[in-house]
Amino acid sequence: MAVQRRNTRQRALVLEAVRGRCDHPRAEDIYRDVSAADPRVSRGTVYRNLRLLQEQGEIMCIKAPGGDRFDLRCDAHCHVICTACGSVADTSTPYDALMDGAVEDETGFAVSCHTTLFEGVCPSCRALAQGA
Repeated sequence: MAVQRRNTRQRALVLEAVRGRCDHPRAEDIYRDVSAADPRVSRGTVYRNLRLLQEQGEIMCIKAPGGDRFDLRCDAHCHVICTACGSVADTSTPYDALMDGAVEDETGFAVSCHTTLFEGVCPSCRALAQGA
């Protein structure tokens, strides 16, 4: 039986902070935003609520180099991360669900989903490098 968790004011603040950003923030970024709205909310509360929101399917956690990032979009989609500045962006590249079955056939794992994370240098960092 699933445990019912009541929505709290702190969880609402965390979700509002994720909704207010479009840059795939780190937990620490969300903590700073929530702390600005209510300094009484602890770092641990923010981190715990990010995990609960992820478990409830309200947000997605992206396992990226440099630490987890959070995304309001929960549909299956790909991401690209800048190896210079760490920025993360959504891509319109189609998610390939057929890969799950191919990996299952190859490994015997019962694959539930996968993530695709491309790495490269963002336009801003490329422009900075070319201008230097």
